[in-house]
Amino acid sequence: MSGTKQGARLRATAAEIVDDVVSGGRSLDKAIADREDRVAADDRSLLRLLSYGALRHHWRLMSWVDALLERPLKSRDSVITQLLVIGLYQLNDTRIPDHAVVSQTVEAARALRRPKLAPLINAILRRALRDRIFDTEPSNENAALDHPGWLLDALKADWPNDWRDIATANNARAPMWLRVNAARGSAAEYKKRLEDEGIESELLQQAPQAVRLASPQPVLALPGFADGEVSVQDAAAQLAAPWLLDGVEGRVLDACAAPGGKSGHLLEIGRDKIELTCIDSDKERLTSVAENLDRLGFDATLIAADASNPSKWWNGEPFNAILLDAPCSASGVIRRHPDIKHLRRASDIEELAGLQRKMLEALWPALRTGGRLLYATCSVLAAENDKVVAQFLETTNDAREDDVLQNYNIRDLMRDKACGHQVLPGTAELDGFYYAGLVKVS
Repeated sequence: MSGTKQGARLRATAAEIVDDVVSGGRSLDKAIADREDRVAADDRSLLRLLSYGALRHHWRLMSWVDALLERPLKSRDSVITQLLVIGLYQLNDTRIPDHAVVSQTVEAARALRRPKLAPLINAILRRALRDRIFDTEPSNENAALDHPGWLLDALKADWPNDWRDIATANNARAPMWLRVNAARGSAAEYKKRLEDEGIESELLQQAPQAVRLASPQPVLALPGFADGEVSVQDAAAQLAAPWLLDGVEGRVLDACAAPGGKSGHLLEIGRDKIELTCIDSDKERLTSVAENLDRLGFDATLIAADASNPSKWWNGEPFNAILLDAPCSASGVIRRHPDIKHLRRASDIEELAGLQRKMLEALWPALRTGGRLLYATCSVLAAENDKVVAQFLETTNDAREDDVLQNYNIRDLMRDKACGHQVLPGTAELDGFYYAGLVKVS
């Protein structure tokens, strides 16, 4: 295959992926997984760059598409609309030469079996360059901040002094954080190993096992990864395990365990002092938990079940600690998953909050008196976080908030909420996470 045809195939595939998310409502991970084998292995990093970038900046890019087109394309040609988005993203946000962008994006229309639209794409991209469309101010706030209106409204309501910073952080490319296996060595030692391999990194005082890479690396290029010496996990997520296990031994439940990052961390810290049970409703995702634990060299009891219905899986023996990393909007990890901005709707938040309350209420009887439940989400929205916890505390007589932080240093990363604590995305290069520690009293 010639270089032009190979480049055209790549751009056509990226347009199909973006269209799958925007028009089809599919997750970005699934859309990529279904199609990346269509492009050469050496081109897959560029495929991901174009797909992620186009979704991350879709509102700005679409404002330019709308300005350049005399009338919108027909719905059956939505993939060509996304091909234009891909083309404009390349021209404005990458270093790919303009002539290569234009020629290969035009050729991509033919690869998508829309040859009659190839001249239109050529004209639009050349007009964008000629008229310097990229210098024009965005037409509205959604385009300026690359967020849907409902989400900006929610951020303004919950974070009136921080909402712009949150939106800006959401649009940044996420760094690659590692978690060093505490059973195998220290973060400082691993940082030295990375330096010996020519890989730059930094440590984070508040998360003693965390290492942030200066630039992302293939996991198999990381020393010791295959042997379980290190895992990929954002440092904000690494706050959960030491918080839950502070002073805890015995039976521990990870109630929504997949894909297993926090499960592995719990066992790295607790080792043979804890007996871990991992629950997840998705059998396929529970397989990833097993694979992660196997790589790390740990065992746990894995149960495919609905954590909100303990009568189906709980034997009645109470747990000393429970981690409830509840299903949520994932509004704190948008920089890693830009498709969230396209897939979530305002109506989802109330439904998710109802599920979160249901899970809290269902799991509480499984916690022993004196035990700790750590409620966590990767959301920044109060409706899923402190409001859920506050309502639970109001209606549960034997529940109290334990607002003493396990590691006082992490206070520098967090905002105190009415209940619990919030890490905002971008703080110390972290994802957005919410935590609330609850204890069961007599």
